[in-house]
Amino acid sequence: MEFNFFTFIFLFAILTSVLALLWLNFRQDKAIKISFNEVPEDFKETITLEDHQKAGHYTQAKLLVNHFEIIFSTIVLLIWTLGGAMNWLDFFWQERISSPIWLGTVFILSIMFIASFIDLPFSIYRNFILEERFGFNRMTIKTFATDLIKELVLTLALGLPLIYAILYLMNLSAIGDYWWIYVWAILSLFTITMMWIYPTFIAPIFNKFKPLENNSLRNRIDNLLERTGFGSDGIFVMDGSKRSSHGNAYFTGIGRNKRIVFFDTLLKGMEDEEIEAILAHELGHFHHKHVRQRIISSFIFSLVSLALLGYLIKQVWFFHGLGISNPSSHTALVLFSLTLPVFSFFITPISNLISRKHEFQADAFAASHTDANDLISSLTKLYRENSSTLSPDKYYSAFHDSHPSAILRIARLQ
Repeated sequence: MEFNFFTFIFLFAILTSVLALLWLNFRQDKAIKISFNEVPEDFKETITLEDHQKAGHYTQAKLLVNHFEIIFSTIVLLIWTLGGAMNWLDFFWQERISSPIWLGTVFILSIMFIASFIDLPFSIYRNFILEERFGFNRMTIKTFATDLIKELVLTLALGLPLIYAILYLMNLSAIGDYWWIYVWAILSLFTITMMWIYPTFIAPIFNKFKPLENNSLRNRIDNLLERTGFGSDGIFVMDGSKRSSHGNAYFTGIGRNKRIVFFDTLLKGMEDEEIEAILAHELGHFHHKHVRQRIISSFIFSLVSLALLGYLIKQVWFFHGLGISNPSSHTALVLFSLTLPVFSFFITPISNLISRKHEFQADAFAASHTDANDLISSLTKLYRENSSTLSPDKYYSAFHDSHPSAILRIARLQ
């Protein structure tokens, strides 16, 4: 293995990101402890001390798991790269597959499935121990195993042709050094197609969707859609209680293929006017074109990233610095995918800052088309039922949270 100066840059980036993440976790844990015995002033009439402390314990339990995940995932990344595991796997398939494109396709799928297998114990712990301990888990072993099989089949059905197409373009001599533009076009088309087909074809593989049967609520929603000028492909209730007691709602799809989805767990705990307010918030994102902005931003980021990969793929130091002795398109693609989060680590708070701004705008839209007090009461119920902490650390929240804290959101609405 021939390491170089880039190896030290990589190690420094990993060390910096890990220390920052652990420091933020410790700050969050400290904030929970400080406020543990007193409900924040704005919630004393709506949140009991028992519920507040349950949220504190739940947050601390998730932080503890996250401590181990940060350290463990870092070790796994180092084993894949500098430890030589990826290099060994590459040679393993080189001895068995002669076609460079099929070699790369099988290599990438192998990495994906091994990574999923490595993450399996954490997934089992989160669902059957942590979520079970706090009364949120509704998933059975059978459902968990069935989901894994379905995900495996979908990965093969959708991922295999996509990976093959990407590697084909990367190895196509006719387009030369500008392969990354064509790959970007393929990825963008794939993303838009998936957004189009997901509500109708993908989501029903995992959950059952039934038309909303509550006529009074349906009339409220129809009136809201008419007032705000929105259309949808239908209003559906999803069997979220099949896996968890957490409640949620979302507006999914693009173009005419959009549908409104409520978790059945959400409907059980909310009044009709509160559900209307939650939906108005989701419509606010579409009104302000947040979804479109996020799609465009992701396309720009992927284009810049692929252009960077187009440069790095020709640099031997990139491969040798990360433990690969035989440069190739498929190893470049995997190395870049694994290391990009490390080097783009400090972009996260900027992205979340924009997301929090969008949430405030969506709240304001909801308050202008429904009663703000209904949105406040629904948010309070969601925080209580989902055991979300009301007192996050400001730095932790600024870095990790895509939504503003409960105190800030409700203060704005008031």
